[in-house]
Amino acid sequence: QVQLVESGGGLVQAGASLRLSCAASGRTFSNYVMGWFRQAPGKEREFVGAIRWSGGNTYYADSAKGRFTISRDNAKNTVYLQMNNLKPEDTAVYYCAAQGWGRNTIATTESYDYWGQGTQVTVSS
Repeated sequence: QVQLVESGGGLVQAGASLRLSCAASGRTFSNYVMGWFRQAPGKEREFVGAIRWSGGNTYYADSAKGRFTISRDNAKNTVYLQMNNLKPEDTAVYYCAAQGWGRNTIATTESYDYWGQGTQVTVSS
């Protein structure tokens, strides 16, 4: 059974940094794309970025470029989202997701097969 477990969220002040983790288990993810999404209250879930487990290519939404970095640790089967210079508008529940091979997009929620339970990030001004 596939499990994605996020951790690392919390309450921080604007300008601070947080690193979210997504521990993946239950299958081999070597051909998967691992995505990060977020959902603020009253808004739709939006794409933050993604990483190809094989090769490590990364992709980011415009809102994340320059501040967020996605990485992976193959030995730990864990993907990370490093968030720097956080802003109040980054406040949301952050979700990790896994997408199987051969999808033609990485930025839509529908294209992902597995989801974590989410972790809350709150940035105060």
